Amino acid sequence: MQTIGAYEAKTHLPNLLHRVAQGEKITITKHGVPVAMLVPVGATEQLDPGDAIAELKRLRKGRKLRGVAIRQLIEEGRRY
Repeated sequence: MQTIGAYEAKTHLPNLLHRVAQGEKITITKHGVPVAMLVPVGATEQLDPGDAIAELKRLRKGRKLRGVAIRQLIEEGRRY
């Protein structure tokens, strides 16, 4: 993966986009600090909704409200 400065990225954006379309990943820095990454479309990880639901159920298991009414939680949430 190549690293490139923001000014140079702005100057050479069409060339960078061509390289990314070919599968290359490019990190853009500002004053030496990474601030963005150019990656090909589809390179981002897609999460399965079923896996997310299973993980939420796993996290919820064993948790109780312990005397707090759901109505109280709803009203408390409306204050913010």
